[in-house]
Amino acid sequence: MHYTIRHRILNHMKVTAIISDELIEEIKKLTQGKNITESVTIALKEWLALKKVKELNQLIKEEPLEFDANFSAESARETSRK
Repeated sequence: MHYTIRHRILNHMKVTAIISDELIEEIKKLTQGKNITESVTIALKEWLALKKVKELNQLIKEEPLEFDANFSAESARETSRK
């Protein structure tokens, strides 16, 4: 049990936040979490994932991907089948 308490203390942060009831209810509805904590965690993880995708899209926009001159879909398929 000592390990469990220590594990929770080191890997979780208790937060007090003032969030409107309407926003919490919408988050709970859309995430279908079991409780407020799970719902907010799901929402934050999804938000972070979207931010990371936007950042990657911006990087690709600034420096587009380029294929080697000898690249072909056929050779890529052969390589992935090996």
